[in-house]
Amino acid sequence: MVDPTVFPSLLTTIQSQLQRSRGLYEVLSCEVMLSLVDVKGCEAIYRKVQKVRFLQDHVIAYEDQAWGDGKLFAEYKCSPGIPVDRYQDGNRWRVLISLRESKSRGDVEEFHIRRKIEEGFTKPIEYLHTRIDHPTHQLVIRVVFPAQRLPRRIIVIEQNASRTTELGIAHIQTLPDKRQMVEWETKRPRRFEMYTLRWEW
Repeated sequence: MVDPTVFPSLLTTIQSQLQRSRGLYEVLSCEVMLSLVDVKGCEAIYRKVQKVRFLQDHVIAYEDQAWGDGKLFAEYKCSPGIPVDRYQDGNRWRVLISLRESKSRGDVEEFHIRRKIEEGFTKPIEYLHTRIDHPTHQLVIRVVFPAQRLPRRIIVIEQNASRTTELGIAHIQTLPDKRQMVEWETKRPRRFEMYTLRWEW
């Protein structure tokens, strides 16, 4: 028979382990936008706005990730924080951002990432990858195409779920300068899923 006096400490231990398993923070919203600057795909601007809520005390760093071809970090800016380290982990890059202050459980912060990519989208079929590594409430992915070279076909691939969705005109918006923006959104994206927006142009 289990001693009932053990239950409080056991419950505390389990809750602590569950909290750690969720990571340092949860993502309340993540918006990713890739703007293709020229018709050859030689220059692109990647932006990410991610609002997070910290799940632990004394958090002093935030991690960004990147995939793809070309010069992925021709320019790199982030706010808040300062990028202090960058290294390749398999087929992706990880960027460690020092927050320059300690965050507490329950704190909410909005991170803004901007990268200039050179020679990254020069093929007739290209991809934009987004991986979900933290509990996430909302994901929005956008790609903006130059007016002189619009997409012919766009699909979203969910790698782990082995699911492919073709995006139609409901997902395409023509901007005032004649560029086209493709947008795809999902609520509660699956953790550890890789979402890929693939286009032919």
